[in-house]
Amino acid sequence: MKTLKNRTLWILLFCFILLPCVGNSLTQQNIYIENSKIKLGFNSRTGAFVVFRDLVNDWDFLDDNTIFGLPWEIELFQPSGIVNIDRAASSEFYYSKTNPFTIILTWKNFSGYNKDFKITAVVTLIEDEPLSSWKLSIEGIKGKQISRVVFPKVEALKDLGNENLAVPNWMGELIKNPRASLSKTSKKEKKYVWDYPGHLSLQCLALYNSEKCGFYASCNDTLAYRKDFSISLDTLNKLVYQINNYPAFDSTLNTYSIPYEATIGTFKGDWLTAAERYREWGSKQKWCAESRLKKKEIPLWLENNALWVWNRGKSPNVLTPATELKQRLGLPVSVLWHWWHGCSYDDGFPEYFPPREGKEAFVSALTSAQDKGVRAIVYMNLLKWGNSTESWKNENASFYSVKNMNGEMRSHVYNIFTRKSLTYMCMGTQFWRNKYSSLCDSAVNTYQTNGVYMDQTCLSSMCYDSNHGHALGGGNYWVKNFGELMRQIRSKVSQEKQSAFAGEGCGEVWLPYVDAFLTLQVSRERYAGVGDWETIPFFQAVYHQYGITFGNYSSLLTPPYDELWPKEFTPKEPQKLLDSCFNKQFLMEQARSFVWGMQPTIANYQSFLASERKVEIDYLLKVAKVRYLGLKYLLYGKFVRPPYILSPEEEFNISKLSIYAGRTGKSITTFQKKYPLVYSAAWQADDKQIGIALASINNSPFDVNFKFKAEDYGLPTSGKIFIIDADGKRFLTAYAGENIYVNFTLQPKGVCIVEIVPDI
Repeated sequence: MKTLKNRTLWILLFCFILLPCVGNSLTQQNIYIENSKIKLGFNSRTGAFVVFRDLVNDWDFLDDNTIFGLPWEIELFQPSGIVNIDRAASSEFYYSKTNPFTIILTWKNFSGYNKDFKITAVVTLIEDEPLSSWKLSIEGIKGKQISRVVFPKVEALKDLGNENLAVPNWMGELIKNPRASLSKTSKKEKKYVWDYPGHLSLQCLALYNSEKCGFYASCNDTLAYRKDFSISLDTLNKLVYQINNYPAFDSTLNTYSIPYEATIGTFKGDWLTAAERYREWGSKQKWCAESRLKKKEIPLWLENNALWVWNRGKSPNVLTPATELKQRLGLPVSVLWHWWHGCSYDDGFPEYFPPREGKEAFVSALTSAQDKGVRAIVYMNLLKWGNSTESWKNENASFYSVKNMNGEMRSHVYNIFTRKSLTYMCMGTQFWRNKYSSLCDSAVNTYQTNGVYMDQTCLSSMCYDSNHGHALGGGNYWVKNFGELMRQIRSKVSQEKQSAFAGEGCGEVWLPYVDAFLTLQVSRERYAGVGDWETIPFFQAVYHQYGITFGNYSSLLTPPYDELWPKEFTPKEPQKLLDSCFNKQFLMEQARSFVWGMQPTIANYQSFLASERKVEIDYLLKVAKVRYLGLKYLLYGKFVRPPYILSPEEEFNISKLSIYAGRTGKSITTFQKKYPLVYSAAWQADDKQIGIALASINNSPFDVNFKFKAEDYGLPTSGKIFIIDADGKRFLTAYAGENIYVNFTLQPKGVCIVEIVPDI
């Protein structure tokens, strides 16, 4: 009996220890802060985040049948490995409320650490807004090296039903039912992770049911500190959100405070609602005030460019067809030029010079094209050095490469034919900045190009090499040093040359440095196939008027093959016509580019396509012409919510095709999926006029019939409506009253802008 009683006492004691962490069991042991919009609750015994309630939409985000952990985790780097600090190490927790909207949570007395070791979180509600601000500081860390701080961490996010997850993964992506998608992965950790600054082009994400409510998470870092945002699935099918913060290693510090605040909040709407909320903050930051487009620092030819030709190889395969296309279009055409260089692509970098056709022929061809109004920017990878090259050995490049915690280089094999690797170089070294700026100097000043396309620009790495002179690991040295690199490059280039420097991807922190962003997710299906994620113009919705976006993989031909790659893998028919069953995919990519405010692009263009694929090339030229007539919207305009237009859908063929020719066997993977046949987006110009871009890929006429309220766009109750198409601008009708009605017929494969001009 005595043993049984003791066992019962131990069970009761164990339950008593666990109960404070269970949200619905001891609500009287929770401490709350709330405003008119949201309510947050923390367990008074542990500090666990246990209540997150949307008061307006009557929704509890957290599952109260969960044993909650703390809203933070800390990892320390030690010679023996990574050591995790969690709540089990702390024997003391207390809190205080300085006002009804702010709570201070403190954990101390950590087993195995000095008595000064303390963690403090401050959570503040923004008055009359459904938003909360989260800060964290750690004291008593002298002699320690922090490798990662997880904060904030939100566990047990309940299923909203009909869930969507929107993430600004470069241009932007959306997934329906992320839980189901994560559950399918075979990886041990069922997790999505996005790095910033890097693939995450801005600092937010949104999980929502547009009919119910949504979870909004963001960060207000203005100095580009390294971090990751992640969404993971736990064993109970609950989602977990967290930010992984990466401080620089510095064992001399006694205190570390995350140098920015995280935001957690709610909203009612969709991904565009979340983008608009983020835009309110982002558009006030220095990267917008200092953006090259806003400061009129971008070459005028680049602003006025009507169409890009993305071709590869020697000048007859690149400049000649681009010049012919310019004559056909009658508007400015520019070239994105790959495989011009003397080295093999994706293994011989940075041994670009001399060009593979020789300096004299290269410069002569460029000069001739420029005389005809065609400009060219040439490919040079911003970050990579081939470690099988002679220059790698001769210049001791490995010393200046990115190193991980174990001192190992980051190398990767991109070239599936040669199997030779490329290695990440460290932006924090003066050596690499000198090397790359000298390459740009040669490209522009010696070889007379119109600029450089800097592949892999909008990425960053953490480097742990103590010989490089930068902070170790995390921190914010990467983008700072990229800014130094761009100043160094431009110091060697005369402004009279009007040289352009474009980069891959997109990102808010690069707006002051890069002239144009290559945003390829317009063609996501072509390189990733049909999957759970779909492309959305998240970046454009926030920052369109601050940066030029262009590019896609949209092609009517199979890919070319680099003549410097192994001959045994050369395909029998490189650059042959793709099957016509994929033509609609080409049209879709061009329609997306148009309505999303991008400079249109065609990859692998050849002159015979004007007759062999006349319908598709005519459509491309139409897109370019209409866009050119509407630059006040599609170049300089602000993305606004478009009126609802119900588009017909059709299932058609999608090709997944590498930018490389297939190595062996079948190189094209075919999918079928339903897609809209009419695409639309709305833009507001500086003069407050509205342009609604429409692009049909339908073989039949489409009756455009929609209405919206004038006040939705800040318009007066009277004005005129015009149609801008390839033939120019024509009057459609006038409007008067609160509602604006638009009704006309869009011809098969029609492209236009509906312009709303209010009466003054």
